[in-house]
Amino acid sequence: MRVSLVNQILLLDRTIWICIVAALLASQWQKSARAEDPIEPKFLTNIKQLTTGFEKAGEGYFSPDGKTIIYQAVRKEYPFYQIYTQPLSGGQPKLISTGRGRTTCSYFSPDGKGILFASSHLDPKLGETEAAALQQQADDKASGRRRRYSWDFDPYSEIFAADLDGQNLRRLTNAQGYDAEGAYSQDGKLIAFCSDRDGDPDLYVMDADGGNVRQLTNAPGYDGGPFISPDGKWVVFRSDRKQKDFLQIYVIGIDGEHERALTDNVGVNWAPYWHPSEPYLIWTGADHSDPNARPNYDLWLMKYEVAADGIHPGPITHITDNAAADVLPVFSPDGKQLMWTSNRTGDRESQLFIADFVLP
Repeated sequence: MRVSLVNQILLLDRTIWICIVAALLASQWQKSARAEDPIEPKFLTNIKQLTTGFEKAGEGYFSPDGKTIIYQAVRKEYPFYQIYTQPLSGGQPKLISTGRGRTTCSYFSPDGKGILFASSHLDPKLGETEAAALQQQADDKASGRRRRYSWDFDPYSEIFAADLDGQNLRRLTNAQGYDAEGAYSQDGKLIAFCSDRDGDPDLYVMDADGGNVRQLTNAPGYDGGPFISPDGKWVVFRSDRKQKDFLQIYVIGIDGEHERALTDNVGVNWAPYWHPSEPYLIWTGADHSDPNARPNYDLWLMKYEVAADGIHPGPITHITDNAAADVLPVFSPDGKQLMWTSNRTGDRESQLFIADFVLP
């Protein structure tokens, strides 16, 4: 009888143990299944493609009223990006740059009455530059070569302001070398931009009319892609000062004080952009820590804190995990939509996408 009781206890223990193990395995499987679930539906809904009919398009920004976008795009007949505007409600893109030269980094003025962009259309040897690019395109097409993306720091790039239709073009920079990557402050009084006028690319700030230029950073390597915070007190940017070509996100006061790195990994982190009303930054990042793995570019979000000694990094959230590359994210003026550049297209060429956005 005692033996029978012991056997029952052992059987009960065994049953309980099996149940516990089964529960643990089920829990682990659920965690694994959750890890396989796509991330972006938590934050992005109603995803749709905005641009079509171009060889490629990207780096788009919203007008202050959120009804129009401005971006750069390449048409089949011309090798370099040109600047276009397009109503979000529908309609055809409108060319507002000169139609020649390399153009980039367009932006609306905060009053909604003008635009900003960089262009190399004043290159004295522009015909030769265009011919060389067209020849390279033809050679690549014949050989089937697909070149990796690289940005040309064109020494004839200057920053221009214009009316919304591209008329009344006004040159704002006039220094030897590359001047581009400009964006207005929220009050429209300042423009932060990138220039290599001192020998390597650093950040500068100037008045909206191009006057009172002052240098903001002066570290070896590339500092670029600056955006002034909504309150006008900070500038976020990307830099490869830690390791060449491996960009990290930095922030600095508009007065040049309290500079700090917000990311620090073995990867590429670039295209940071401020949320218009909440303490968040969004950017593009890819993990390059494994030399045998092909890194994928996704969108990442960071909550930050502002203290007396500057901005401090906070929790980071993974926003997109599509197999395609997702880059250059920007918020709409009300923060309810996100626009970005992605090659999640049928032909794998980059186009602009938009989605409704929810913060974590």
